[in-house]
Amino acid sequence: MDQTGLEAIAALGFTEPTPIQREALPKLFAGEDLVGLAQTGTGKTLAFGLPLARSIDPASREVQAIVLVPTRELAKQVREVMDHLALFYGFSAWALTGGSKVKTDIDRLERGVQVVVGTPGRVIDHIKRGTLSLAAVRFVVLDEADQMLDIGFARDIDYILRHAPKERQTALFSATMPESIGRLVWRYMRRAERVEVDPEQRTAEGVEQYYCEVAERDKLRALQYLYEMRGLGRTLIFCNTKVMVDRLTAQLNAAGVPAQAIHGDLRQSQRDRVMADFRAGRLEFLVATNVAARGLDIPDIEDVVNYDVPQNPEEYIHRIGRTARAGRRGCSYTFVSEWDVPAWDAVVREVGEGTVQYLRVPARWDIEEPEPVAAGEAAGGGQ
Repeated sequence: MDQTGLEAIAALGFTEPTPIQREALPKLFAGEDLVGLAQTGTGKTLAFGLPLARSIDPASREVQAIVLVPTRELAKQVREVMDHLALFYGFSAWALTGGSKVKTDIDRLERGVQVVVGTPGRVIDHIKRGTLSLAAVRFVVLDEADQMLDIGFARDIDYILRHAPKERQTALFSATMPESIGRLVWRYMRRAERVEVDPEQRTAEGVEQYYCEVAERDKLRALQYLYEMRGLGRTLIFCNTKVMVDRLTAQLNAAGVPAQAIHGDLRQSQRDRVMADFRAGRLEFLVATNVAARGLDIPDIEDVVNYDVPQNPEEYIHRIGRTARAGRRGCSYTFVSEWDVPAWDAVVREVGEGTVQYLRVPARWDIEEPEPVAAGEAAGGGQ
C-alpha cells in the first residue's frame, strides 16, 4: 500500500486491517479480478476502495471507476468512503440513485466525475440518456452482488458491464455465493481470485439465539410477549415482503408501539427521516425487508426479530449479525410457523442444533417466564 493510502486509513482511525481487507488488498493492488465473500460491516468498502482510488487519474475528467450497489442507503455509505479517499487521492465521486434529481446528476457529470457509485436502474438511465459514458472505466465493483441479483438486477448488471471496456479490473463482493453469482463471474471476470472470511462465526458471536413456535395468526401476539416480557430494546424486525412490512408496522402503531417501515418503495426523504428517528431513539422498532436492511448502518441494535423465517441460512446469519456489534451482546428471536419447518430445519443444520434455544410463548404471559432449552429438546422443536 502506498503512503497516501496509509494516511487515508490513519485519518479514519484504523490501526489494523480487517480479515477481508487483509485477504483482498494484495490481490486487488496487483491488478487481479477478485470475488470476495464477506458480510456487511466487515470493512469491504475500504478493501476495494483503496485499490480503486489508486487506479484513478485525477487529471482526466472521465468516469474511470464505477461501484454498483443494490440500495440507496448503501450507495450513500460507499459514496462517503469514496469522498474521504478523494481528499487524499485528488479525484471526485458522485452517487447516481433513485430519489435524486436527474438534472443535478447531469450537471455534476458534465463538470467531470472520476468515480460513480450507483444503483443499476439510475446508472442505466444515464447511459441511455447519453449523460454517462463508461468508455474510460478501468475499475468496476459489484457490491452486495447477491442482493442485486435477488431483487431482479441481473439484466441491468449485464447491460452495464457490456458498456464497460473488456480490459478492466473487476471486483465482486457478496455475502453468499448462489449459482447466479457463478454465472456472473464466468461471463465477466478474468481468472478471478476468490477470498472468503468466516462470516458465520463473526456475525453470530455474542448473539443469544432463540426460536418460538408460533402459528402464523399468532405472530403479533408473540411479538407482544417479547416486547412486554423479554424487554425488547432497539429492535430490527425482518419480514420477507414489503406488504408484510407495511402491515406489521400499521399493527404496531395501532397498538401504541413506535415503529416505522423501511423498504425500497419509500422515497429517499422518507427513508432518511425514518433512519434519523431510529438512530435518535424516537422509534423502538424498525421493520425492514432483507434488501433494505443490507444498506443500513445501525450500530446499536439490541435485538433482532425474524418475524418471517429467512429463505436461506446465509440470510439468517446476516440478519442476526445486525446485533452484537463492536463487542456488545444481543438477542435474536425467530418465529417458526407451521409452514416454516423445512426452511428452519436448514437454518438449524447450518448454525448447529445447540446454538439456537427454544423459547415457549405461552397462551397468557401473566405467569413466570419459562426457561429456554436447547434446540431439539422441545417437543416438535422444528427438527
